Amino acid sequence: MKLGILGSGMIVKDFLSMVVDLPQIELKGIFGTERSLKVMEELKETYKIEQVYTDIDNCLSNDAIDTIYVALPNHLHYSFTKKALEANKHVICEKPFTLSYDQLVELEMLASSKNLVLIEAITNQYLTNYKKIKEELKTLGKIKLVECNYSQYSSRYDAFKEGTILPAFNPKMGGGALMDINIYNIHFVVGLFGEPEAVHYFANVERDIDTSGTLILEYPDTKVVCIGAKDSTSEIQSTIQGTDGSIIVKGATNVVDAYKKILNKKETELVNHNSHPHRMYEEFKVFDEVIKNRDTEFAKKQLNHSKTVMSIVEKALQHAGISLG
Repeated sequence: MKLGILGSGMIVKDFLSMVVDLPQIELKGIFGTERSLKVMEELKETYKIEQVYTDIDNCLSNDAIDTIYVALPNHLHYSFTKKALEANKHVICEKPFTLSYDQLVELEMLASSKNLVLIEAITNQYLTNYKKIKEELKTLGKIKLVECNYSQYSSRYDAFKEGTILPAFNPKMGGGALMDINIYNIHFVVGLFGEPEAVHYFANVERDIDTSGTLILEYPDTKVVCIGAKDSTSEIQSTIQGTDGSIIVKGATNVVDAYKKILNKKETELVNHNSHPHRMYEEFKVFDEVIKNRDTEFAKKQLNHSKTVMSIVEKALQHAGISLG
């Protein structure tokens, strides 16, 4: 993969700290605003990135780049992904893919028309621990209840309360607890159980944005609660309860560091099969293979998953009376 990175924020710095362990990924360029130029120059020097760009068209015209990693603020995902696809680049886009289901479908059609790989960077779907959980669901009997709680007080909430609206709490920029933090829980659940029959979102709404909320997903025999909060903190944990046992994931659903398996009348087992300590390693290892092989069928399968998630997000926001963008 010959990669061009769009963005220079925390997620990019986190990615770059890991990508040294994937030497098959060549860092061809990084794009950002003039305001971010100093940061990008420092990243270029530290991680041996070949070029720094402040003009997106110059970046996309670089024939040495075959793939673009979109790691910009949420509201820019759609427009920059579209530009990259139009420039005949494969695209890996950070979550949330877009701000609407229709935008995602449009991008999917564009990628398909050009035989390009379009895929969402959502870590839990590629973690070995997560894949093992999916395999072990059958040992839990009939799944009855699932609870995912990802609640983490945001320092930006202090500014928000004082009237400073930063992107994380700006409805026009795709902010809010559902899009920023609870969406990991949605991906976690959808990857295990598919599309639910009903969606309800009970949100704490301040200045037209959800600062926290409880999402209810209804399946025929299973009830799911996904809690996401940026205005309060709790123990971050997910539990899958079945008639024959349960699985407990300590920590966030985008990391899945390890999990406990508790079967009825048996000793608790602590399980960790992840192949690398960094949550982004396994997904980008897969992405490199998918792009090298131009595996658009795999990308299409993952896009179907992403579309299910986006459909749930739209229904949830509609139920809570929240409008984004």
